Amino acid sequence: MSSRIAFESINELIVRSRPVDETLQAIAAQMFDNEDVALARIWLIEKGDICDACVMRPVCPTQERCLHLAVSAGRDLAGKNAWSNVNGRFGRFPIGVRKVGYVAERGESILLDDLSTKENSWIADQDWVVSEKIEGFAAHPLRFKDDLAVFSRRNISSESFEWFRIYAEQASIAIANARAFEEIESLRSQLEEENEYLREEISEITPHKFLIGESPLWTKIVQQIDLVGSSDATVLLTGESGTGKEMVARALHEAGPRRDKPLVRVNCAAISPELFESEFFGHVKGAFTGAFKDRVGRFQLADGGTIFLDEIGELPLRLQGKLLRVLQEKQFERVGEDRTRTVDVRVIAATNRDLWAEVEKGNFRQDLFYRISVFPIHLPPLRERPEDIAPLARHFLNTLAGKSQKASSKLTANDIRVLRRYSFPGNVRELQNIIERAVIMAQSNRVNFSLPQIIDRLIDIDAGRAADSNKADKRIRNYEELKELERENLISALRETNYKIYGTDGAADLLRIKPTTLVSRIKAMKIRMRP
Repeated sequence: MSSRIAFESINELIVRSRPVDETLQAIAAQMFDNEDVALARIWLIEKGDICDACVMRPVCPTQERCLHLAVSAGRDLAGKNAWSNVNGRFGRFPIGVRKVGYVAERGESILLDDLSTKENSWIADQDWVVSEKIEGFAAHPLRFKDDLAVFSRRNISSESFEWFRIYAEQASIAIANARAFEEIESLRSQLEEENEYLREEISEITPHKFLIGESPLWTKIVQQIDLVGSSDATVLLTGESGTGKEMVARALHEAGPRRDKPLVRVNCAAISPELFESEFFGHVKGAFTGAFKDRVGRFQLADGGTIFLDEIGELPLRLQGKLLRVLQEKQFERVGEDRTRTVDVRVIAATNRDLWAEVEKGNFRQDLFYRISVFPIHLPPLRERPEDIAPLARHFLNTLAGKSQKASSKLTANDIRVLRRYSFPGNVRELQNIIERAVIMAQSNRVNFSLPQIIDRLIDIDAGRAADSNKADKRIRNYEELKELERENLISALRETNYKIYGTDGAADLLRIKPTTLVSRIKAMKIRMRP
């Protein structure tokens, strides 16, 4: 196999969601595909499990942890016997013993040549080396001190050894990603089971102090927060700007065991690419021009607590790999420092973008998407939950009136009707701004609303002007406008039914059309169903 093809193959393994066993098999098979390689093997460090029966026990310094042969790919010189057994004599290898154990203990690569022509204390079976005409051996440490090793029937050149080192580093990433994918699937399964249990056991939800709302959509979000809040699962918050993603992130933090630790917010869109590593991981004095003193990064500040990665979809592609590393390995180095630090943080990410669409465009890493979207929560816009306008408005009014030291103001039924007729393109944040403006303008305990006249024209509550407003709503629309209105209506129905099409609680039933007709319209209008 050429080096170019090998790297293309290993890079494909990095981005694909495969189980760990399949990933290891694929890596070993790729290495054995080289015509000179007689045997390729991968060892992983695990707890000691067969110590009493292990033939290597006499030379094992401890029976706590050792190298487990995870995968083997090779064939004898005659081409008759495949060397795929992982439970043979060297199925377990003590750390620090001979060549494979040395790599695991020291984290250093080794290269041996001319093995069949001379005795070598590193070799456990010299007869096998001679009979199979094994000339070279190379081993590289993988992440977490695991080993990737090959036996070659030719001496291994320095160029091939360097290529092997780079390949091993890529293989480490593929294995780490495979472990992450398995962890994600395990967490998904666990959360689904917990969700079913909670549906049966929870009959009443206690609102979180940060979350205000009464609509069914908001009640469902509170249920999701209760479900995942007490775990350490990574949460991805999606939705338009101003829908309350930061408040939900705070509620998730407060609902978990890390509530007494810091919640650190990072606005990914506001970070300069040149200062990314310093901002996230910190730096030491003198690391670069302007680094006049040591600085602690955001991840270290959040150690033991939660880090909220806001607007993660705005992070440049070339910086996403650096973020992925600390999310996967929980390790980082400050800029200008060799010391590797470990952090224990819970990750909550948020975006107003369609991240999967960004993955398909090549603007967002697929492996990073899977890492942050263990438990996605979508926050609907305020226009889709008008029942929440009144409680939110009252909450903002009471809070802002208290801060401004004005007499307690009250909202009338007419105020609520006016607010509910507006579409709020800026969502909850815009509602808060409108209330704040009204409080500032209030001369007594009566607020004065000045609602912006954009997109949707407000329908005047006064009966004397209602006719004019209705007339304005009945203006003649062209064909393109009608198609766009139909498309928006279909999307609203799909969101209302959580993208369910069939059944009495599906979007087709809500729209009073056949499910097959709805499916046809979705395809024709290129409406993307949520993944």
